[in-house]
Amino acid sequence: MFLDINAFFASVEQQERPELRGKPVAVGAVDADTSFVIAASYEAKKFGIRCGTMIRDAKRMCRDLQFVRARPQVYLAYHHEICRVAETVLPVDRVCSIDEMRFALIGREREPQQARKLADEVKRRLRSEVGDCIRCSVGIAPNPFLAKLGTELQKPDGLVVIQRDDLPHALHSLRLTDFTGINVRMAARLHAAGIFTAEALCAADRPTLLAAFGSVIGEKWWYLLRGYELTDDESERKSLSHSHVLAPELRNDEGCYQVLLRLIQKATARLRSQGLRAQTVTFYVSGFTAAWKASEHLPATDDAIAINQALARVWPARNYERPRGVGVVFADLVDAHHFTPSLFEDRQQPDRHRLMEAVDQVNEKFGKNTIYLAGMQRTRDAAPERIAFTKTWLFSEGKGDNEWVDTFRGARTADS
Repeated sequence: MFLDINAFFASVEQQERPELRGKPVAVGAVDADTSFVIAASYEAKKFGIRCGTMIRDAKRMCRDLQFVRARPQVYLAYHHEICRVAETVLPVDRVCSIDEMRFALIGREREPQQARKLADEVKRRLRSEVGDCIRCSVGIAPNPFLAKLGTELQKPDGLVVIQRDDLPHALHSLRLTDFTGINVRMAARLHAAGIFTAEALCAADRPTLLAAFGSVIGEKWWYLLRGYELTDDESERKSLSHSHVLAPELRNDEGCYQVLLRLIQKATARLRSQGLRAQTVTFYVSGFTAAWKASEHLPATDDAIAINQALARVWPARNYERPRGVGVVFADLVDAHHFTPSLFEDRQQPDRHRLMEAVDQVNEKFGKNTIYLAGMQRTRDAAPERIAFTKTWLFSEGKGDNEWVDTFRGARTADS
């Protein structure tokens, strides 16, 4: 059984703010016409507003649109509450994202009538214990892949059961891009292999899907479409990144550089909190006209000062135009306790790991940005923690960071 909270961020805002209920709501990270909608209520979706719609266009599409700046700590608190309530009905098998989770059905729970009763009970408890605005779609199927697909077939507040006997004809009415994992580019690859419909996708044999997808993923799809349950692949972390859409007043050279310094401090603190060091760093500036990107290979490090120096080395070659956002990506990650330093690295370069850890400890005790790099004086409060749909946590940079007082259920923080 797979559960998907409908229009999650927008629904939470409507639950928290009764004056928004029944109205078209768009949630965005930045209140700027050139930024993008990250969530839309179903009232807004009726006007064609979707995740990714430019805010300027959304306001044009719906003159009564209510814009709300995202509050990640609130969404995270609701996520934890939803998980808690769902667990009173069934154990959560896996939290897949901030608005999705799945449950393993066993024994009699697998009987369609009993599975429906469990799904209805989860829905009822979410409405009564979390809020009337928190609606969800539930998919029940022989494997998680098809169950997730079931949540997409009936929104909002849907309940779809796909039984093995329903396969594959239950999928024939879908478009290729309705399948999770098939975007426009992947659909084009399938078209090139002669697969234009869901019926053709389901009918294709394993060699055809292997060739069409260009990897073993194609063969996995053959099994998934037929209801087989495959073992999940657990992969180790390969990169860590932070990005930020610039406020209008920071869309200049100085603003880009200072926000990048801010992201470096934040990202290196995350490296240290996870016991990781990075061997490659990439900086980028996305622009309305032209973008810029540069990378440097380094001895494994979690040192904000060393990364700042790397930025200073590549910055003179920047060639972006009309900047919109910036980001830093750490790759080639290694465990801080399980790597061997190079015999040839510059021994004059100090190891500031203990210094950086001391900075983290001071901020944890006295509050975020009690100590920070002087170069980010102007932007020390920029780039607050955001929460993507695939994240179920917020990184805290110090005491009091990302706290939220729950206006409906008493005092609660994002960590509780």
